[in-house]
Amino acid sequence: MKREDLLKEIHNHGNEFDILVIGGGATGLGVAVDAATRGYKVVLLEQNDFAKGTSSRSTKLVHGGVRYLQQGDIQMVIGALRERGRMSRNAPHLVKNMRFIIGNYKWWEQPFYTIGLTLYDMLAGKLGLGKSLPLTKKLIYKEIPCLKKGGLKGGVVYHDGQFDDARMAIALAQTAVDYNGICLNYVRVTGLLKDSSDKICGVNAVDTLTGESYSFKTKIVINATGVFVDEIMRMDKPGAKKKVRPSQGVHLVVDSKFLGGNSALMIPKTKDGRVLFGVPWHGKVVLGTTDTPLDTPLLEPRPLDEEVDFILDQAGQYLDLKPTKADVLSAFAGLRPLAASTDTDSKKTKEISRSHKIYKSQSGLLTITGGKWTTYREMAEETVNIAIEMCKLIPKECITKNLKLHGYLENTDDSTWNYVYGSDAEKIFELIKENKENEVLLHNDYTFTVAHVIWAVREEMAQTVEDVLARRVRVLFLDAKAAIEVAPKVASVMAKEMNKPKEWEEHQIMDFTNLANGFLLN
Repeated sequence: MKREDLLKEIHNHGNEFDILVIGGGATGLGVAVDAATRGYKVVLLEQNDFAKGTSSRSTKLVHGGVRYLQQGDIQMVIGALRERGRMSRNAPHLVKNMRFIIGNYKWWEQPFYTIGLTLYDMLAGKLGLGKSLPLTKKLIYKEIPCLKKGGLKGGVVYHDGQFDDARMAIALAQTAVDYNGICLNYVRVTGLLKDSSDKICGVNAVDTLTGESYSFKTKIVINATGVFVDEIMRMDKPGAKKKVRPSQGVHLVVDSKFLGGNSALMIPKTKDGRVLFGVPWHGKVVLGTTDTPLDTPLLEPRPLDEEVDFILDQAGQYLDLKPTKADVLSAFAGLRPLAASTDTDSKKTKEISRSHKIYKSQSGLLTITGGKWTTYREMAEETVNIAIEMCKLIPKECITKNLKLHGYLENTDDSTWNYVYGSDAEKIFELIKENKENEVLLHNDYTFTVAHVIWAVREEMAQTVEDVLARRVRVLFLDAKAAIEVAPKVASVMAKEMNKPKEWEEHQIMDFTNLANGFLLN
């Protein structure tokens, strides 16, 4: 999947498509996969890198939403559990079954949560991942040795999915391309084209890497830009009312010693009424999340001090070893595109529905917003069905319910980084066989090699050091200090692979270091 090859493909299509998608996060990529696998001519344009925003900054869960069950949103939970099962089945190399532990410190909690989670299992039906069960104190400590021992009476185990969000996004882009779709990063839409009837018939766009301008003709434009959907809607209709309420979620990454086992921790009720997770991920633990309403969407949001303090305080109440700011290896923030306008200020964002919303404008712009990673496929199917109807495309059946995503491979060993590549891992080993220098580690504490950087450039459209270290090999999210240390090596490998001058290397190192410093707390 080379970017330059896909740019050439645009010309082969005569810059004319059935469906044009704006936005390269989970939703937009899902739409591109759905449309391409049905046989439609589809192009996706992303202004930055795939999953640069919200879609690389999740809690790394593929889940039905235990909290939504508490709130009584049964239909949403059923839909999400069904999609969780499909995601696990269609991308087993990326979605893993994880055991979640709820420690019980009051006598009534174990029967209460056991009953609730048994209902959770029942709602999943045949697509369930495992059975929820009550556990003794002894078994709880075996699962999470570092759980607070004072007052523990027992606990409950349930099953949900864990995944790598940015790697899933890359797999979706590759899948769309496998089915003759075109997915381009660093192409920003600058305006919507309209015909004499004031109907949208295309877009103007610019390649932000080269400055080259493009005009695309299309039968329909789908706006899937997450927290930025309002910007595109205002291109269509200046002064259009806001449809999205951004909510910031922060996560802190700490050493695995804070849990001490392979199971995840779920704290069912924090002082703000949310749940808090401690999730094992690539040898570290992700703690989160928060829910802070924001007025303005940002491409690179930053954790607020109070959000960091909240997570550390709440996690510390349930762990024997209490994490501090000095223990945080990486702190990242993502913005949820909650489908609610700013006139709902009286509502707490945790109470706003996570279900998605679809808007159709008079000029034919189709906007999809809200939702979550787990339901990306279902959202895409619904959106493409509406698009077919709106622009009178020849109807074709959706096939994504049972579609094996790019890299599909069963029974991968998730004790090493290479599992995220699935069947492509063999090709990365070939790079090492070709040249032993490709086996050199980027950092002694991590298994990422020069070969992974070369693969990211050649096959995954990585254009910058940030693309590689944030979303192809995830070092920035695992250990920001280590990411800064390896940036010069990555820039050097990329410059050689992409035939870039020394000035490019220097700019890349400087830009990445400035970005990565924002992931550090001290």
